[in-house]
Amino acid sequence: MSLSEPGIEAADTPEPEAPAEGGAVAAGPARRRTLRSLLGWNRSALAGITTVVLVALFCFVGPLFYRTNQVTVRLDLAELPPSGSHPLGTDASGYDVLGRLMEGGRSSLELGLAVAVATTVLGALYGAFAGLVGGVVDALMMRVIDTLLAVPGLVLLLILVNLFTPSLWLIIVLLSLLSWLGVARLVRAEVLSLRTRDFVVAATMMGATRWRVVLRHLLPNAIGVIIVSATFTIADAILALSTLSFLGLGLPPPHADWGTMLSDGLNYLFDGYWWLVYPPAVILIVTVVAFNLIGDSIHNSLDLRER
Repeated sequence: MSLSEPGIEAADTPEPEAPAEGGAVAAGPARRRTLRSLLGWNRSALAGITTVVLVALFCFVGPLFYRTNQVTVRLDLAELPPSGSHPLGTDASGYDVLGRLMEGGRSSLELGLAVAVATTVLGALYGAFAGLVGGVVDALMMRVIDTLLAVPGLVLLLILVNLFTPSLWLIIVLLSLLSWLGVARLVRAEVLSLRTRDFVVAATMMGATRWRVVLRHLLPNAIGVIIVSATFTIADAILALSTLSFLGLGLPPPHADWGTMLSDGLNYLFDGYWWLVYPPAVILIVTVVAFNLIGDSIHNSLDLRER
């Protein structure tokens, strides 16, 4: 009997997974529905995305309209309270705090995005290949990750920063080398559940190489885990930079970041100079929370059980 005959509803009959072009399961409609659900109904996601966009505009577009000198030390303008010419006052070096927040935010966001991209690419490829190959190779690759995870990351980072002159690119490289391990484990776990699917088996039987299977079939179907991990990595990288700066191992002058501002401002907090502490602390907390909200929202939207 045909499904089009009366009394038979197509929705009641399970539809087999149809491989799309290249052998992968066609997940376009499902992803579009997830995106609409994320943007249209998830208030946490909207709040996080809106906050991140506003912070990015503040850091990258703000200096075009509010120009300040963040290079020359002006001791005659040091520690001025908020006023019309300096809305958030000045610090001990005479730098405008509002302009300093923009400069520091630009360094923090650039570092967070760069670390997220490098970590995601390296960890996703490593974890996907390990999960696809399996066997002894997978076991050896995972033991390498377990060994590196056993080393305290912050301690190792402090040692390396002390051995080399801190710079933005050096900190990006060090944080990337320490952050890809978790991404690799997550992607490997996802690949282990995908490698037995029909489209992966079919692609393998048709002669596709392992890297082609990884790039064309496995990683696109594990994109949810990868995106969630990337958003959390951005927040973690910003916090790591702030921690290094708070300990005096951050970016050298004249570069600025929120952690350095917070560390310098604490020395004057009990003298009543609140504008040196609260602005960088608030914008740091708000930015990290916003990225975490985005990550949580995407995770919930892509998780079938949550939906």
